[in-house]
Amino acid sequence: MSRILITSALPYINGIKHLGNLVGSMLPADVYARFQRQRGREVLFLCATDEHGTPAELAARAAGQTVRDYCKEQHDIQARAGEAFGLSFDHFGRSSNPPNHRLTQHFAAVLEDNGLIEERVDEQIYSVEDQRYLPDRYVEGTCPHCDYEKARGDQCDNCGRLLDPIELKDPYSAISGSKNVEVRQTRHLYLLQSKMQDRIAQWVNSKPNWPHLTKSIAQKWLKEGLRDRSITRDLQWGISVEREGEKRPGFENKVFYVWFDAPIEYIGATEEWAIAHNENWERWWRTDKGADDVSYVEVMGKDNVAFHAVSFPCTILGSEEPWKTVDTLKSLNWLTWYGGKFSTSENRGIFMDQALEILPADYWRWHLMANAPESDDASFTLEHFASVVNKDLADVLGNFVNRITRFCNARFGLAVPSAGVYGDAENDLIAELDKRINAYTSYLEEMEFRKAFVELRAIWVAGNEYLQIAAPWVAIKTDEDKAAASVRCALNLIVLFAVLSRPVIPFTADKMFAIFSLDPEGASRWPSDASEALSLFKGGEKFTLPDLLFSKIEDEQVDEWRQKFGAE
Repeated sequence: MSRILITSALPYINGIKHLGNLVGSMLPADVYARFQRQRGREVLFLCATDEHGTPAELAARAAGQTVRDYCKEQHDIQARAGEAFGLSFDHFGRSSNPPNHRLTQHFAAVLEDNGLIEERVDEQIYSVEDQRYLPDRYVEGTCPHCDYEKARGDQCDNCGRLLDPIELKDPYSAISGSKNVEVRQTRHLYLLQSKMQDRIAQWVNSKPNWPHLTKSIAQKWLKEGLRDRSITRDLQWGISVEREGEKRPGFENKVFYVWFDAPIEYIGATEEWAIAHNENWERWWRTDKGADDVSYVEVMGKDNVAFHAVSFPCTILGSEEPWKTVDTLKSLNWLTWYGGKFSTSENRGIFMDQALEILPADYWRWHLMANAPESDDASFTLEHFASVVNKDLADVLGNFVNRITRFCNARFGLAVPSAGVYGDAENDLIAELDKRINAYTSYLEEMEFRKAFVELRAIWVAGNEYLQIAAPWVAIKTDEDKAAASVRCALNLIVLFAVLSRPVIPFTADKMFAIFSLDPEGASRWPSDASEALSLFKGGEKFTLPDLLFSKIEDEQVDEWRQKFGAE
């Protein structure tokens, strides 16, 4: 496919995201988007803040703000954090923006017309004092399974059981704390997913190349049988239940459930981008408008897979309209903090803004992607982080760049030497690089990130080993031309390393391009072969001595961070 649409899971609005959120969706999606751009593909990489639902209302209330103001502020904070981490979104939208409202109401209407939405009577907790029905997270009480006294209406954080609010013992309102609550009947809209069982099963089975994790989660839900699902909630903040501008009778105080409208924001964000750039969004989403040549890739953590492998397809396919569906759904496991959960309230773990106060983005980007939780959950520890940074970035890549530029300056000056021709050592290097670049490229195409970055590190190592074999500091004593050729080869390697490294450590790659005053956008085209790449500089090209690319992390820093971020 010549055009690639990439979306990562929408980060929820309440608070800055931690490293696990980052590596679970946004960062791998960014690496893939950057790689495909360097391959010359037309890429549209989209994300947005997920702004509806109970937690947004609760967080705004705790902050003493209106929900609208709170969401605007938090969106801007998350957008700045993403930019600082080098996340190259073409657009970072908001699920509360008008396109998503219109599209969500549209899908609800066509699904109902197709017999896939119906009204049902539910039992729900009603707060007499607050004079409102309470959505699940607005109800707290004692868990009926473990007697934990602060269980939420949707889940007990102590035993992990999923709950229904009416199951709680001694329930009370999370808004006012009032225990004057009672079970009343109320009406909600249900998406009849059970009617789509066979259609979704057939669709999932048409995706043989989905990752094992994705496929297994989808098949588990299908095996258990798709259940009809409520798509409305009793909330004030959200997308109102309207059709053609008219509120649905009996639903005036209800909104669409966040898990119904959030995935639709992928389309909404595309429309937001199109409006801002005078583009046509339909060519990315409507197969009758040209989207049949688009490859659509979603990236997300395993906890979001079911909604995107089952529920969102129910919406898209159930509409019977020519919408583009996902081709590749890349899912990842969880990153844990020393084997436990990241927690804002308990000061456990490092969050995106805190990470950048400690070290530049590329330190984190490399470690997270080189150790991405693909085959299983992965535990982040500061000790392992320091070890990886020191060995890979400082000792291998940074040392190579520092070593050869300073040697060239000392013996040939600040210009690429032109004397000498490539010999056996260079030809052997080219053969190894061709093999590894092909493997690296294939793994990135397949989004096998850990395997890909094993290859990238091996490419850096090959450069260091070449220097040891060519040993220009020895050769120059007897054969200055041979030394000059090996130095020229090594300086060309810096640019090749920059090109290959740019998807994962873009800020460092651009520093490497800057050594030779190269425009990163023009110089970062993916290499066709190593021989051509190592012939970029013929001799005479000026360069400047770079600062140290990476500083080593000391044991004292690790000890300080352990105390600061709850690793004790």
